Amino acid sequence: MGLVKFIWEGVNDMTGLPIYIERKILNYNREIIEDRTANVVTEKALTVFLNHNELSTIICSPIGLKELIVGFLLSEGLIGQRSDIKDIRCDEDEGLLWIETTHPEIRTDSFLRRHIASCCGKGRAGLYFINDARQLQPVLSDWQLGVKKIVSLMSELEDRSDLFRLTGGVHSASLADESGILVRYEDIGRHNAVDKVLGYSLLNEIPSSNKCLLLSGRIASEILIKAVRGNIPIILSRAAPTDLTLELAEEFNVCVVGFIRGEKLNIYTHPEKIIFD
Repeated sequence: MGLVKFIWEGVNDMTGLPIYIERKILNYNREIIEDRTANVVTEKALTVFLNHNELSTIICSPIGLKELIVGFLLSEGLIGQRSDIKDIRCDEDEGLLWIETTHPEIRTDSFLRRHIASCCGKGRAGLYFINDARQLQPVLSDWQLGVKKIVSLMSELEDRSDLFRLTGGVHSASLADESGILVRYEDIGRHNAVDKVLGYSLLNEIPSSNKCLLLSGRIASEILIKAVRGNIPIILSRAAPTDLTLELAEEFNVCVVGFIRGEKLNIYTHPEKIIFD
């Protein structure tokens, strides 16, 4: 079920858009100056129309654009399942995407993500995080994962992070289980990468209560909320969580494991979900 690799001579084979470019640079290394080339990731602005109303513009990598928006709407609580989606159309060249839902009366007048930069999420005050949290229900899952498998999954994520090795300019996110990585995306924004994974999973109706979300970057509170919306019981990352992330994880039955480096890792919440095999 693994996601098809998108990199082929620097072009996203689903849209034909370049995902990185080669650029001439001047390199300085210990007093030696040389003309070289470097691979640089591309950014694209994608404007989204929900039920014929302009919703938001997202800065992203030109990969998995439909999955990005589906995951984004799931993360915002605007859809909840595959049957909520009536139609999706995307003009990759113009950077436009239209999505229609079976509930066209969805209100977005309180929606605060009018323009979303690649480097951050909503950038909202604590009040709005509280409002998000009040809409959530705890993840319904007692699924457990072995510590050796956690180490193996992180190694697999790093091994398969092709675009990062080429450019050093993207984040990785994956959905995985005991068999390995099932879905993987890289994007200039870590929130975008997670949304793409969630969107792919929803579109393909992949059960999530026995899966983990695997990340290369920091576990922010917004990413925790995304995992809860997706009913994912375990989050794994090479990096650290924030304190608000851990408060929410305790409340919503999510196990957070961070600083997975080789044979070392930190279990921050719900350690009962980890098997020390």
